[in-house]
Amino acid sequence: MSLTARSFLSSMICLALYGQAMAEESQATQSSTDPLVIPTGKCLAPEYRCNPNAGSAEDINNLPVKIVADSAEAKANEKAIYRGDVIVTQGNRTVKADSATLRQPENIVTAEGNVYFHDGQIAISGESLQTNLDNEDTTLNDAQYKMMCTPGRGEAKRVFKNGTTFYELEDGTYTTCPDDDKSWRFSAGKLEKEDGDIFADLYHARFEVLDTPIFYLPYLRVPVEDGRLTGFLYPSISWNDSDGFELETPFYWNIHPQADMRITPRYMSNRGLFMTLEPRYLTEMGSGSMVLEYMGEDKLYPEFDKSWGFNWTHSGIQDHWLYDVDYSKVSDFSYFTRHTDSRVGNREDNTLLQTGEVSYRDLNWDSTLSIRNFQPLSPNTSVYRLLPQLAMNYYRPATEYGIDFYMPTQISKFATDDNSKPDALRFNVEPTIVLPYNLPWISATAEGKVFYTYYDQSNIDGVTGVNGEELEETVSRVVPMARLHAVVTLERNGAFFDTPYTQTLEPQAQYLYIKDVDQSGIYNPVNYSGGGYDTARLQTDYYGLFRANQYSSVDYINPANQVTVGAATRFFDNGYKERFNLAFGQIYYLDRFANQEDTSINYSAWAIESELNLNDYLFVRGSLEYDSNLSDVQFGNATVEYRDGGFFAQTSYRYVAKDYISNSVGFGNLDQITEDGISQVGLVTGFPIADGVTVRGQYFHDLTQDLMLENQLGITYRSDCWVIGLSYNEYLLARSNINDTARYDNNISLSFSLLGLGANAGFGYSTASGNALGYRNPFGLKN
Repeated sequence: MSLTARSFLSSMICLALYGQAMAEESQATQSSTDPLVIPTGKCLAPEYRCNPNAGSAEDINNLPVKIVADSAEAKANEKAIYRGDVIVTQGNRTVKADSATLRQPENIVTAEGNVYFHDGQIAISGESLQTNLDNEDTTLNDAQYKMMCTPGRGEAKRVFKNGTTFYELEDGTYTTCPDDDKSWRFSAGKLEKEDGDIFADLYHARFEVLDTPIFYLPYLRVPVEDGRLTGFLYPSISWNDSDGFELETPFYWNIHPQADMRITPRYMSNRGLFMTLEPRYLTEMGSGSMVLEYMGEDKLYPEFDKSWGFNWTHSGIQDHWLYDVDYSKVSDFSYFTRHTDSRVGNREDNTLLQTGEVSYRDLNWDSTLSIRNFQPLSPNTSVYRLLPQLAMNYYRPATEYGIDFYMPTQISKFATDDNSKPDALRFNVEPTIVLPYNLPWISATAEGKVFYTYYDQSNIDGVTGVNGEELEETVSRVVPMARLHAVVTLERNGAFFDTPYTQTLEPQAQYLYIKDVDQSGIYNPVNYSGGGYDTARLQTDYYGLFRANQYSSVDYINPANQVTVGAATRFFDNGYKERFNLAFGQIYYLDRFANQEDTSINYSAWAIESELNLNDYLFVRGSLEYDSNLSDVQFGNATVEYRDGGFFAQTSYRYVAKDYISNSVGFGNLDQITEDGISQVGLVTGFPIADGVTVRGQYFHDLTQDLMLENQLGITYRSDCWVIGLSYNEYLLARSNINDTARYDNNISLSFSLLGLGANAGFGYSTASGNALGYRNPFGLKN
């Protein structure tokens, strides 16, 4: 209905302007027999549409008016009459009628019989049109309209424009369905809108399906231009095993031009009422939003008298300042187990994040003050809080002799509630010089760096470091590093089965030296027993082979005296689109150090990655790490996808060896988490089964435990103006260990949408996927 009103109102302005132009031309008793091109049924770009406020020579009202008719007669100061196939054009605007009359001195223009108007955005036909040129009152009777650039059509018994201040439609309708399709439409006995108001008032509003009224409202106020309006949004209906029948009825509250709120009560037949409040705001310091969830009595979990969750996010930029906040808190450990679809916060490592940052940036330096806190989501979770961290970075690129200089600095305070772990104050500075050398075929870098780190550790009694050594209360560590890295890009043209292509070969090599320094007095993760204040082992892939430090932070700086070699090759078609690539590499250790896993091994596992795009139909991506010393694969993953029109199928597999998990992560109870590493397979597919009917589904299975992880199936019917979908989802609930009995939850969702009414015009419908099931291409070759 909003598009109806907006289209009619803009068209009435154009019609009024037409009337005045037609009257001026009639008074001059001019006509033209030039051939006319009537833009029937075409959408014109916005710059060519009716633009009465252009204020320049481009203003359409300044363009000449052409009138063609079978006959014309005029009597000075009384009237001018055009009869027989009257066609009036001005720029892209066209009016047609059987006859047109200007009456003087009333200054009224009347067009009668098969009146037609077109401006490249909307086409309107009616029985008669009357415009008063003095006060710009305009009336169009028995009107039918159709949008040219967007779906939309309808009719109105009478359209009235009161000058430039008031608009009224009587017995108006609107639908996005094509001609002769009566699936649905909105109707109103009367629609009124004041000039300058983004809202329109609808009286006796109805929603009709197949010409049958489904619901009725005696009064409805809707936005007809960009804007917000307080009122109810579309409801959502679903069902699942645990919650039972669910009904959501969201309510939108337009509090202020810079603040609003969505209030969503959700009734669950097996549990009770769950409330969600989502306020948003906009200030000079940025924008922010909150999520507040609350449930009183829970019939399914009576032991939890009250449950609540809260999240606040804020981000903004003001001059040199940048702000970022993400704070969340819930009522208890098991909150997310009971409320699996909660919108509260971000979770990481079985904790709920509570973070905040304030940054200041200038030309050659920046600084950030950070706080990183957590709420544990299980009784045994122990993590470090960063309260606070001040990070500063000074950089001077392209100094004398082309050398880049950087000096990142951090002061960090770590604290934990676990008495078996120490607290610490850490100061770290890394003066760095980089000498780049770049040509079209080579990119080389020489880098030198010194890590200086100071620790003040407390609560260290009984806490041991690497190989059981006692921690030291104060530690100073200086670690020098040198790195040489070069990439060469070679290129050649060729042909494969008469298909031209361009191939690149990109070998690269790196020498890395990091001095072996005693770090035993620092609480660090080198023995994989959970040590390190904010440091963990990073996964090794092809690009990770050329990483200097194998760890995420500086609590442990791995010693190195090694050479890394690798190569990548890429194939581009004649449109320079990348169709295939393959990359592989390995580290060769010149020295091995006492605290490394196996000092007798002089080279690392092979890291291999590859991608393929065959004619935009078949896509393949895979990577693996193969340890030739053990003759075993450490980890690997592969994805194969086929797409053809409306059909797609994607299968995926991932594998991680149990030894690799133990060496990289160091779970103390790994045997309770997995029997033999990770081995999982999945399938996602979608295809049409009839005209407008599409099936989509996905299935994931754990091969190690022979256990289904998730199963989804959905069916969608889509017409030209509406879509309905039904989906079923069954998924494994979280388990603390593999000995627990597998428990599943499932739900059924019904989604419905009226197409052409906006992104949220439906009952639980998501236009992003075209179904209740979500899917998007997870990878693609870089071009």
